[in-house]
Amino acid sequence: MTQAPPSSPAPAGDDDASGPRVTVLAGPTAVGKGTVAAEVRRRYPEVAISVSATTRRPRPGEVDGVHYHFVSDERFDAMIAAGELLEWALVHGLQRSGTPRAEVENALAGGRPVLLEIDLQGARQIRSSYPQAQFVFLAPPSWEELVARLVGRGTEDEAERERRLRTARVELAAEPEFDRTIVNHDVSQAARDLVSLLGLPVRD
Repeated sequence: MTQAPPSSPAPAGDDDASGPRVTVLAGPTAVGKGTVAAEVRRRYPEVAISVSATTRRPRPGEVDGVHYHFVSDERFDAMIAAGELLEWALVHGLQRSGTPRAEVENALAGGRPVLLEIDLQGARQIRSSYPQAQFVFLAPPSWEELVARLVGRGTEDEAERERRLRTARVELAAEPEFDRTIVNHDVSQAARDLVSLLGLPVRD
């Protein structure tokens, strides 16, 4: 698994070449998508990072409206019925997660580049909503490192870890579907590589 070097900015815009662009960040469970996205949010506030809605319970330290919109199954059903989600998926066979449409459309209308940190199922759905989006795969340095990260965070029981690792093997096999790959050796460097692909100047 190799890292694609940051390229010159691709043509921005989902409707025209001068407008803002949607970039999708996906990868296997425990690879650090949320951590990399949080680093981008901290250092590059001009990037609009969509906050997903999820039916799972918050993990320790997660804040509603910052890390996720934590909603009930009933509220999630209502969001689907009202067309409020750009994409949604059943994650690990246990809970649902999706991208609120209004947040993305408002950011694009305001001229901001948008980063969607979502899972593989969601990324595939976004292709139909935003076919000119850029798709970036966040990969672990190795399978062994991915397993160590999942076990080390201690937020899942053994059965849940096994479910997530089975899912991760499927997700890793999807890497060729993406435009670019960033290997997450280091969070700060991965964030810089991602921002470069967003077409923004990288700051130290």
